[in-house]
Amino acid sequence: MKRLILLLLASAFTISESAAQYKGTDSTTVKIERGHFLPMKRRIDREIDKIKSVYRGEVLIGLTASYGTIKAEDTELMLIFDDINLKGTMTTVNPFVGYAYRDNHVVGVRFGYQFVNGELGNIGLNLGEQNDLSFSLDNMSLRSQSYAWSLFHRTYAGLDQKGRISFFAEWELQARTGTMDFSYISDNARKFSRSRSTGFRLNFNPGIAVYIFPNVCTTVSFGLGGLYYNKIRQSDELGEHTGSRSRSGLRFKFNLADINIGMVVHLWNKKKS
Repeated sequence: MKRLILLLLASAFTISESAAQYKGTDSTTVKIERGHFLPMKRRIDREIDKIKSVYRGEVLIGLTASYGTIKAEDTELMLIFDDINLKGTMTTVNPFVGYAYRDNHVVGVRFGYQFVNGELGNIGLNLGEQNDLSFSLDNMSLRSQSYAWSLFHRTYAGLDQKGRISFFAEWELQARTGTMDFSYISDNARKFSRSRSTGFRLNFNPGIAVYIFPNVCTTVSFGLGGLYYNKIRQSDELGEHTGSRSRSGLRFKFNLADINIGMVVHLWNKKKS
């Protein structure tokens, strides 16, 4: 065992000694001091920033949108739920305008609108005869709409030499407000409640841009979350305050409901020059 350890140490020492030299671009041998990074003039420049997708001075006008539906037959929530009659839709529209203050760097503003409409005609819960617990709910509906205003910064990185396909990383500071109406039937009477929400978010939205024309591209972006703060104030059908709550935190996760497909047009196209 001692001999094996000595052999491993000797091999590691030999490798570290041989790695202390390398061939430079001018066919000269350059000494590398251990524990120090190479000076900037000696480092390899991979020229990633030279692949330009957005040029300084361009104005970007775009629109992202998403639409989704959910039905009972599309869900496999849990086997304990019986007689699910569920359907709903969610629509999101986000127009924006941006300005390229330097190559591949864009700042801009965005407006957002989201509408959610869902109905739950019936749902039953059955835990079996041994647990002796079951119930059913019916005639519930949910209607929500919200508005958002955002400031964003987007950085592009070209994936091919002509900049036709690019990856972008976007940070977004967002303020949102909206209402949500919820109604259900209880004791043969329909009950109603309304919630007003206000929130702030710092979101991270990476994506891919594919240029179908020199100044027109399609984008696919994914919302991965970030910092958030929400405050909700609830009232009954008479408008009387019934309660409020607030929540904040840090959350990063892939959200299937936050996938947006968009179209972007570059005005004053600099690629021609």
